[in-house]
Amino acid sequence: MTALTLGMLAKTVSETTQREIISNPDKVYFPFLGGDNIFTNGFKLSNVMFKIPGTNFLIYWYGFLIALGILIAMIYGFRKMRSFGINPDRATDSVIGGLIGAIIGARFYYVIFSLSDYMTKSGSLDWKAIISVRDGGLAIYGGLIGAILVGGIIAKIRKLKLITLLDVIAPCFLIGQAIGRWGNFFNQEAFGSNTTLPWGMMSSKTVSYLAEVQTDLADKAGVVVDQYAPVHPCFLYESLWCILGFVLLHLYAKHRKFDGEIFLMYIGWYGLGRFFIEMLRTDSLYLANIKVSELVAGTCVLVSIVLIIIFRSMVSRNGNYKLYADTAVSKAQLAEYDMFEKMKAERSELKKKISDAKAKGEDFSALQAEFDEKFGKNAVKPEIKADVSDDEEEYKSIVDDESLDLDMDNIQDENDIKELDELEPVEQNDNIEEETENE
Repeated sequence: MTALTLGMLAKTVSETTQREIISNPDKVYFPFLGGDNIFTNGFKLSNVMFKIPGTNFLIYWYGFLIALGILIAMIYGFRKMRSFGINPDRATDSVIGGLIGAIIGARFYYVIFSLSDYMTKSGSLDWKAIISVRDGGLAIYGGLIGAILVGGIIAKIRKLKLITLLDVIAPCFLIGQAIGRWGNFFNQEAFGSNTTLPWGMMSSKTVSYLAEVQTDLADKAGVVVDQYAPVHPCFLYESLWCILGFVLLHLYAKHRKFDGEIFLMYIGWYGLGRFFIEMLRTDSLYLANIKVSELVAGTCVLVSIVLIIIFRSMVSRNGNYKLYADTAVSKAQLAEYDMFEKMKAERSELKKKISDAKAKGEDFSALQAEFDEKFGKNAVKPEIKADVSDDEEEYKSIVDDESLDLDMDNIQDENDIKELDELEPVEQNDNIEEETENE
């Protein structure tokens, strides 16, 4: 059934309900959900979460939910990195850079395809409106492009295998999207054409928006809409689709056949759902009379299927294929991470013992000597030796390809060594006392 047919079959609500909706702009209604309840009678919904006391600065649900989605996604992603052979410490810079790239890319993508909305009366760009994203206006495909470009560059610098890192991040995208889409609900945006389904929703925003775009929708997409009929809650469809996709990818991850398969599955899964959901949307970005997201989504589905088939065939023919987590390079980087974490924990424990001894008036010279020997400026950093017993020649070629030596001084880049050196080694008793007092 096409969106055009759905629009023609729209069931308009009663005039009494129409007047009630218009006179209550802060309420959302689900008029066909049945019975006399809070959904049919409408409930208040504000896009403002709260105002910071003493200021006029508002925190919006849209921004909060996106931030919450990112936070939960990062927690999940960092917990999964080791199982994919990724050093979490090295990945941190790439993840942070990817987030910044995602926000910039998502906004840039949206603005490019709706440029007329960001022009002043004099014909110049309204930069203040362009950089204001608290009310919405982020496109997921632009976010993906920005995240991969920026995060990928940093991953290369940090000697990480990008395609494996994308396998870790793919389910994280679904977490972020599933939660972030609810920001569209609070904004009353990203909804679809009319529907007679029980969960069809209405608000003064849906009424005014559909009235405004009726002509354009008919001309561009041949979609007939009635502003006084409920609409598809497309945000809900996409959120549920992303949750299901996350569960499936999470369960399949340990069965992946090659590095990059999870990411390709994500691209295909999300594209498949977005293709059909986009058919219902009434606020799509257009290129001529073509919905941009629908075109991109369809392309993503086809490309991901083709690439998965090709790479699986290649892996099947190559019986020696190893996932990155099984390579010596990955094991060496994880050994580096474990050693670094162990050293930080040991250093912290020694500092605490010295501090406790100082507080009790006990002699801590032996502890101080041990601290200086292990963590002082002249301390010798340990070497990491990877297990290369299976195939030394294969390991050697991997190291050459990645420009990575397994000596501790080489396997860490200068930033890692600097971070270790900047842990403020304590050289004298006075320093210990001062540092302990500050802590």
